[in-house]
Amino acid sequence: MTSALLSPAKGPATEPLASPLAPISYKAPVAFGLLTLIAVGGFGFGLGSTARTKFSLASKTDFFQLPNFAVPSQFAVIVLCVLMMALTALSFYSALNRHKTKAWLASLFGLSWVLAFMVWVIADKPATWTIPALLAASLSLSIPLVFGSLTGLVCERVGVINVAIEGQLLFGAFLAAIVASVGGSAYWGLVAAPLAGALVGALLALFAVKYWVDHIIVGIVLNVLMTGLTSYLYSTVLSNNPELNKAMQLPKLPIPLLGDIPVIGPVLFRQSLLVYLMYGLIVVLNVMLFRSRWGLRMRACGEHPEAADTVGIKVNRTRIRNTILGGSIAGLGGAFFTVEMGLAFGKEMSAGKGFIALAAMILGRWNPKGAVAAALLFGFANELAQMMGTMNTPIPSNILLMIPYVLTILAVAGLVGQVRAPAAEGGFYRD
Repeated sequence: MTSALLSPAKGPATEPLASPLAPISYKAPVAFGLLTLIAVGGFGFGLGSTARTKFSLASKTDFFQLPNFAVPSQFAVIVLCVLMMALTALSFYSALNRHKTKAWLASLFGLSWVLAFMVWVIADKPATWTIPALLAASLSLSIPLVFGSLTGLVCERVGVINVAIEGQLLFGAFLAAIVASVGGSAYWGLVAAPLAGALVGALLALFAVKYWVDHIIVGIVLNVLMTGLTSYLYSTVLSNNPELNKAMQLPKLPIPLLGDIPVIGPVLFRQSLLVYLMYGLIVVLNVMLFRSRWGLRMRACGEHPEAADTVGIKVNRTRIRNTILGGSIAGLGGAFFTVEMGLAFGKEMSAGKGFIALAAMILGRWNPKGAVAAALLFGFANELAQMMGTMNTPIPSNILLMIPYVLTILAVAGLVGQVRAPAAEGGFYRD
């Protein structure tokens, strides 16, 4: 009997304890519910029964000509609002069962809300809403934001806070314009731009990693330095030598067959080399970050540098290399302002895009796919505001420009889920 009591036999005393239930989070359902109420109250009752919204799925130069179409505005908004109600109910059901809101559900809800908003805004407007043109312009405006957000991700995943993205974009645009003008080809500017960004990244790595200067202070100083340096050289050198600052543009390189696909073909596959490089960078970085030894070492240096050092990883060397790599990515994004847009260099032409890219990285939760999605959201909101600025819409365009920033604030506040930076971000390490 005694041995039976002492032996580790099967019984209630030796069974593992049940894991605690996950807490119920109503953040996403509440957010969906509030947005649904806004759509129902603001869009659904603001339209007449005869209002119609016109759309176009192709431009006049497309190989496949899809006909324009119009939808009853009030009916379309009501259908979209009913869909949003159903998705909100599904989100509440998932929360009650202690499940996270699925990405597809959030994406479908966001798409429905945006469509309802667009149908309401352009109802009974004489101009036809060309969807491919809107998407193509949104993608174009997102280019520097995508490169900048990926720069921040590469640097911060390894533990270095990069606030100098603005300066890297600006210096990349500056050197791209000069080298393209001297070399007589926009492609030379595409080669020089990442070198400019890498130089700024090397300065950031030198002071932040080697000399232990506060990362944010170094980043701000580098932004001021690049702004002052490029403005001074523009006023003294480029203004007196216009042949060094010509407007040169990368040619479009349509991909056969893919470029003729209706709607998405003109948007994705009639672009320049810079955009195709952006596509490749997104795929490669997403794979390398989570499925390679390089990505594992990088994330280890950003999360637990002591543990990384224990297994033989040179933490500071890894941080320096990745900070320079991130700078080259931002410099490549800076080429957008000159050789991609076909513009000569101008003072402060990056216009704060580096800080917006940093916000996109945070909104994307330090994940390549999330950062790219957030950058595209910023670009879409910017283009939507510009297009509506030319139309007599009930909402001022400046209000539309606020949408991505409001979403970023909500994300950082935790309304759309917990946002956690790499644990060792901004810290110093002696190896």
